[in-house]
Amino acid sequence: MRTRSRLVVPLLLTASLVGSALLAGCTGGGTSHPASAGSSTATSRAPAPSSTAGGPATDTDAVTSEPPFPADVKPDTAAASADSRVTVRALRIGAHDGFDRVVFELGGTGKPGWDVRYVDRAVSQGSGKPVAVAGGAVLQVGVTGAGYPYDTGVTEYPGPSPLEAAGTRAVTQVVFDSTFEGTTAAFIGTAARTPFRVYALSNPTRIVVEVADRG
Repeated sequence: MRTRSRLVVPLLLTASLVGSALLAGCTGGGTSHPASAGSSTATSRAPAPSSTAGGPATDTDAVTSEPPFPADVKPDTAAASADSRVTVRALRIGAHDGFDRVVFELGGTGKPGWDVRYVDRAVSQGSGKPVAVAGGAVLQVGVTGAGYPYDTGVTEYPGPSPLEAAGTRAVTQVVFDSTFEGTTAAFIGTAARTPFRVYALSNPTRIVVEVADRG
């Protein structure tokens, strides 16, 4: 019995060592790469610091191809779809090379539209009262196709307002106003009336306003 025990134990030990070596060879022979997170687009820009509420703490909005900056400061508009019912749930500001970005993140259904233009002064759309906005110029943003939170089931952006971010050159702050008759209004304070561009992103739905830091 002792002789049999001496034979069995080494054989079991040898099999265990061989199995461990094979397992190490399978797992250690290559480099694993984590799958990238899903997104509607990808960007080559490094994220810039930003300020936010109800969203990530950095400007990580992925963009591959922005439209060119216009040579003027004319209004920019786009129509909402007939079934659009959206609520602004988060705001972000980020500093980038040559421009500052303001992101309106939306929840709800349909395709929102916008009306973005420079105005001589900021006035609340609900009350008609003046709105204080810091900066040399005021860019009025109207998100169209908007719905109230009790219609969309989305909690509206709770603040802070005004919203500011470190390191920006073109955007001084964003003041969130209100939702009224299908339009959510906000005001972007800018250093001057420099060109801006507006476009939409998806997954999640966002309206992006970018202001050039020079004319």
